[in-house]
Amino acid sequence: MVDKPDLAFAGGPVMGMGYEPTYSGATSLFRRPYSRDLRGVDMVAWGIPYDLSVTNRGGCRFGPRGIRAASTNLAWFGGPWPWGFDPFATLRMVDYGDCSFDPGFPMDIAASIESEASTILESGAFLFSMGGDHSVTAPLLRAQAERHGPIALIQIDAHSDTWAEPVRRIDHGTMFYHAAQDGIIDVAHSVQAAIRTLNDETHGFTVLDAAFVHRNGPEATAERICSIVGDRPAYLTFDIDALDPAFAPGTGTPVCGGLSSWQAQEIVRNLKTVNLVGADLVEVSPPFDHAEITALAGASLLLDMICLRAWQLSRR
Repeated sequence: MVDKPDLAFAGGPVMGMGYEPTYSGATSLFRRPYSRDLRGVDMVAWGIPYDLSVTNRGGCRFGPRGIRAASTNLAWFGGPWPWGFDPFATLRMVDYGDCSFDPGFPMDIAASIESEASTILESGAFLFSMGGDHSVTAPLLRAQAERHGPIALIQIDAHSDTWAEPVRRIDHGTMFYHAAQDGIIDVAHSVQAAIRTLNDETHGFTVLDAAFVHRNGPEATAERICSIVGDRPAYLTFDIDALDPAFAPGTGTPVCGGLSSWQAQEIVRNLKTVNLVGADLVEVSPPFDHAEITALAGASLLLDMICLRAWQLSRR
């Protein structure tokens, strides 16, 4: 039975997961209402459809749209397994739509992302962002650092994205090097997990490569992450290419030997002691996806992040 048609446009606060056919209706993230009125809002979902910085296959500008569509398969009564509760029963979340920028002025885009993110954060709501390529995390981190100071970064990714360069350029593989150099990231309490591409210089980050995760398991990996981050304000950024291409073919720079969907979800679910202040999921590229499995993995991980945040708030 349909609770309400088109919950995304039903108006007013939509609390709790309802039901709509997965194949119809407006595809907001988890059927949350579309709104830019953030009064009384606890969580904000926001898309950043940008992929001008990719170094291989493009298409992740369509990531937010693909993740929203896949999320309709997860917006069911009762809440997700294994959490055992509906995160939207007590927390109001809205879909803020997508970031607005002019691709004809690429040098201005990062500033547009940072400015709009800052506006959202001023409301006091927790911001979940959907990319887009991974370079969008840099302006998001700057907006967070304006509020919290240097951020402990939890990066789950196939690539370090810390390749040094003498001249700053817009690139999805260099932004964390620059963020560290600029003092935006608290490098001593930051972790890169699932890495499986070579970079001789860690720049001070703790690297838990893919072999570490496979040998020690996701629970031990999450425990190590929590111990390194401690109680610092932390930002979680998840590049979908952290997953093996068997589980996420729809991404720009796939690397074999990665995590399974289960391993990735278990790592996120076990970050319960981390003081999260923001999170994003990036690099979902629907044009290279098959049967929407990459978009579904992305939506599932975002739902785990939302449940993690809801669980943390319920214990305060």
